Amino acid sequence: MRIRDLYNQKKPVVSFEVFPPKKSAGADEIESALGQMAGFSPDFISVTCGAGGDISSGIDKTEEISSTVKSKLGVESLAHLTCIGASRESVRKIARELRDMGIENIMALRGDIPKGESTRPSADFTYASDLIRELKEFGGFCVGAACYPEGHIDCDDSFKDLVYLREKQDSGAEFFITQLFFDNGLFERFLERARRMGITAPISAGVMPIFSRGQIERMIFMCGVSLPSAIVRLLHKYENDPKSLKQAGIEYAADQMEGLIRGGADGVHIYTMNQPAAAIAAMERCRNLGLRRG
Repeated sequence: MRIRDLYNQKKPVVSFEVFPPKKSAGADEIESALGQMAGFSPDFISVTCGAGGDISSGIDKTEEISSTVKSKLGVESLAHLTCIGASRESVRKIARELRDMGIENIMALRGDIPKGESTRPSADFTYASDLIRELKEFGGFCVGAACYPEGHIDCDDSFKDLVYLREKQDSGAEFFITQLFFDNGLFERFLERARRMGITAPISAGVMPIFSRGQIERMIFMCGVSLPSAIVRLLHKYENDPKSLKQAGIEYAADQMEGLIRGGADGVHIYTMNQPAAAIAAMERCRNLGLRRG
């Protein structure tokens, strides 16, 4: 099923995100995690290009896990595809492979500049909108894209950021998933500005539970996200108690999710970090809100 149709049929759409393990030894763990997540009947599961979206981990693993999610677990899948450094021929090859596997949905992303390089490598694609147009021309896919409530870390102009988002929609993006954020007010203000800009496609709010202090520090530098005082207090309170910090982080994310659902969000997307506990807490909160899932 095309993910855009899910948004037309129900709200909120609740989805999970996983990443392929970097080592083959992690195959059993991800299979177990996916099985547990599927048991809670998410609307779809997205699969990144690698840990943290690192395409160097291999698109083959993304294809394999995406196929497993749909064909073996019976959950709709969303395969991530990045275009930085890619050729048009390589993108079309991957698109054919995904189509042959029965995958109908692709998350079209620019991707990160490879480590050690200060400029974008020469290739057929510069921005995510270029990849979106290519996939729509290829045909057969529902294409999603990313958006950024606090702005993309490489863009210093919040208005331009919305212009680029509108370009993604005009290029054929049919739904959006936001980068993680920790303050629902940021999402609400972003959504209002996006709608005024003419962004009509559904937008799912991306929520990432806190699992460790190191994880949060990485997100701050990778994505440029801000930390509300409530998160700072949690980090301070449980500085020497990682287990309690993880539990408190999951609860904070569940509270975020509840607020988003009550506020009428089109969807909520949980960055699970391959940890079923986050997915389970999210779906339990859905049930507490009276949503019939699982």
